[in-house]
Amino acid sequence: MFIRNFFRKKPNISTCKPVYNSSGKYEIIKPWAVSEIRKVPSYIPQPSYSQSAVPREGPRKPEIKDKNQIQCMRDSCNFARQVLNHMKPYVKPGVTTDQLDVLAHEMIINNGAYPSPLNYQGFPKSICTSINNVACHGIPDNRPLQKGDMINIDITVYLNGYHGDCSKMFEVEDCDDEAKRLISMTELCLKSAIDICKPNENFSSIGNVIEEMARNNGYSVVPAFAGHGIGTYFHGPPDILHYANNIDGKMLPGMTFTIEPILSQGGMEIEILDDGWTAITADDSRTAQVEHTILITDYGCDVLTR
Repeated sequence: MFIRNFFRKKPNISTCKPVYNSSGKYEIIKPWAVSEIRKVPSYIPQPSYSQSAVPREGPRKPEIKDKNQIQCMRDSCNFARQVLNHMKPYVKPGVTTDQLDVLAHEMIINNGAYPSPLNYQGFPKSICTSINNVACHGIPDNRPLQKGDMINIDITVYLNGYHGDCSKMFEVEDCDDEAKRLISMTELCLKSAIDICKPNENFSSIGNVIEEMARNNGYSVVPAFAGHGIGTYFHGPPDILHYANNIDGKMLPGMTFTIEPILSQGGMEIEILDDGWTAITADDSRTAQVEHTILITDYGCDVLTR
């Protein structure tokens, strides 16, 4: 989910150029050619937007799930993590993100699930692949991965009527030390945010913890993208802001939502390319993002996508 106040549009440019500076050595990513949309067999249960591209309206307030709903969330989240783990051996030089999309797509549909991003508000692929300076919502294309790339792979599946959502950073063979540090700090920010989640905790505490930790270590939090409630709907309340805020609302047992901070080596401003999805940093700095879906329990929280 993104908050439109924080970005501006920028034309697509199908070229790449290397960067060498104190933030590391990497290639600035611009979109390459995108293949045709993949099909999902009609016998697989599909979300409301699979044909129309328009998602059904979610709940108006954060949903408190019962035991049966929570079990459905556990199943979908567990499978999403399985798909994400399946990607690791294929993240290597020469493999295209389109090939990664094929692998994920086939695994998802072969297990009777639907790849949640596919045709959600018109998104043309089954996963998101965001490399280097692409902050979020990268569309898989025919660019081969290069040694030293850092890539976020975002997997969401729709299984038995419920969505499960997670993402992870991968190094392509081996990244420079600055990339490793950025990834490590982003993972630590997510862990620290999860650690404070419990009944009656303010939602705002998540962003306050993340921003303090990021800024103390020299990174910016990209504010344009938020975590979100999730269930039979892909996105719904609550909005989970990853920067310091005083948003209203408290966590209650039975709530499920994602936490998915994006940290930048440079500024926090992003631009959306003409494809309507690819979000790049305005200053071409690299970013890292990690994501889990969590459940608030009676005594704390449970990471459903661990």
